[in-house]
Amino acid sequence: MTIVAQSATWHEKAARLKLEGRLFIDGDFVPALGGKVFESINPADGSVLAEVSSGGPADIDRAVASGLKAFKAGVWSRMSPRDRMAVLYRFADLIEAHKDEFAIIDTIDMGKPIAEMLAVDVPLAVLCFRFTAECIDKVQGSVGATSPDVLSYVLRQPLGVVGCIVPWNYPLLMTAWKIAPALAAGNSVVLKPAEQSPLSALLLARLFVEAGGPAGVFNVVNGFGPEAGKPLALHNDVEKIAFTGSAEIGKLMMTYSGQSNLKKVSTECGGKSPHVIMADAADLETAATWAAMGIFGNQGEVCCAGSRILVEKAILPEFTEIFRAKAASYAPGDPLDPATGMGPLVDFSQQKRVLNYIGIGKQAGAACLTGGGVPVGLEKGAYVAPTIFTGVTNDMTIAREEIFGPVASIIAFDGYDEAVSIANDTNFGLAAGIWTSDLGKAHRFARDVEAGMVYINSYMNGDMQFPFGGWKESGNGRDKCMDALISYTQTKSVWATIG
Repeated sequence: MTIVAQSATWHEKAARLKLEGRLFIDGDFVPALGGKVFESINPADGSVLAEVSSGGPADIDRAVASGLKAFKAGVWSRMSPRDRMAVLYRFADLIEAHKDEFAIIDTIDMGKPIAEMLAVDVPLAVLCFRFTAECIDKVQGSVGATSPDVLSYVLRQPLGVVGCIVPWNYPLLMTAWKIAPALAAGNSVVLKPAEQSPLSALLLARLFVEAGGPAGVFNVVNGFGPEAGKPLALHNDVEKIAFTGSAEIGKLMMTYSGQSNLKKVSTECGGKSPHVIMADAADLETAATWAAMGIFGNQGEVCCAGSRILVEKAILPEFTEIFRAKAASYAPGDPLDPATGMGPLVDFSQQKRVLNYIGIGKQAGAACLTGGGVPVGLEKGAYVAPTIFTGVTNDMTIAREEIFGPVASIIAFDGYDEAVSIANDTNFGLAAGIWTSDLGKAHRFARDVEAGMVYINSYMNGDMQFPFGGWKESGNGRDKCMDALISYTQTKSVWATIG
């Protein structure tokens, strides 16, 4: 089948989709109590995809009440570990069976290329649920070493109702990273998806019940931050908020915890990650390929994007030319075309924001090597061309603030010490990467750089055992891995005098 035919096929499939936009509470789709709705917009052309219910405080109240009722009834929280595992395995199988539907939904709702959805987002979401399900019967308590007349032990139990607030850049995958460990631990969940991309979460909710998940255990309340996210974070019956988003809102989540019931808060709040290219890198072609993926993949809408590309002066001209050539492979286009390497940004507001940052970079004196505007012929969508700035210094706004778009800043440095100094000169600390053929230098960088994740001669690699999270204003949470599941539990110490 030709690429043109494949593109037409995906458009035909998208046209046949029946998109659900209501809230999902207590096992069923329901409208918002206040009757408010908003439109979900296709960022590729500005067309309306669906009318989506906009939840408010009253909807959060009924979703939390539903979750709490299910939790206290023990229909999920006290289900045997193997039975809970079986439900999550069936859930993963259903997600896999609906892979085309999930791929299309996030493509038209958020702009991600369909090829990336099929190759990355959907398979990794399925893997997340399977991995987390496998962890369920590995959660253990402990027995204390006490005197013979005492039995002391520690139980590890679920928290109760967990509120999950997820971003729009990976709608399906980020939701999986939050809800999979929360559900695996035995909690009930109230999910607030990003208002820019709520549709795949609603399909997830339906499939959870279809897989055998009890009603009330997984609820979805669409809506905006002030009307739905804030009431969820302030709710006294919510025992934890798991949040991914901006540092500004992440700080508010902690404030809301203090203003309510001191609920646990885990945050993942983005970054301004350094991607360091040393002069002794073994293969600049490969390094440039990964550097391009690290900033232009997913339209640059990636929290750990390698947006600050630090290049040693001795190789600066050579690397820059190779990198510019690699950027050309991320040509914006129709996201439903399997050949497209870059789709539109999530919405026109984000497009305006990114273009504004590009203007700031130009005004500051950075040289725009390529891109810098809206691609010709794609003016109807929220597109921004892959953009490369050279001559950037680390004090410029484009080097300090998270742009969340396809904008790379090339910063020159002279020697290892200066590279580390520039890398750490940021409020963020999510990820960092280095390319070098010197093994000692690579491991010194891993030791010295202030980041939660470090990549050596690669970028954004990892698997489900690899903790995802950062330092400093990049947040305090960890997604994926066994620790993520443990973070959705609490301990109970028991002391029994047995005579």
